Amino acid sequence: MFAGMGQEAERGKPMTNKKRAILGGMAAALAVVAILCTQITIFVIQPIGSIPDGKTLVISRLNKMEFIDSADAMCDRIQDGVSILCRGMLLGTVAKNATIYLRLPYSKWLYSVSTGGKEFDR
Repeated sequence: MFAGMGQEAERGKPMTNKKRAILGGMAAALAVVAILCTQITIFVIQPIGSIPDGKTLVISRLNKMEFIDSADAMCDRIQDGVSILCRGMLLGTVAKNATIYLRLPYSKWLYSVSTGGKEFDR
């Protein structure tokens, strides 16, 4: 009889400062992640003639970009295929208009994520 009352009393206890700090920290971390996911893009450039090793860039997000994107993926979304002209124009637009925060080596896995698993010729 008293055991059940003790459990109810615990549920009614106010939250401790430690629990509040942990929940507040988790909420702040989630807010930072949400903001970053809408403000930056992980942009993957597959190995091509002028960039034989490829690159992965962390850049400021431009219009119509997704969190993980590539010129090939954007061309495929915009014109249902990839052409050298479209790829070149998008790479030029990124170079001119985006702020590059970080340069990393090429990641085939990230490229595959950006294109939905599709492969395009170099």
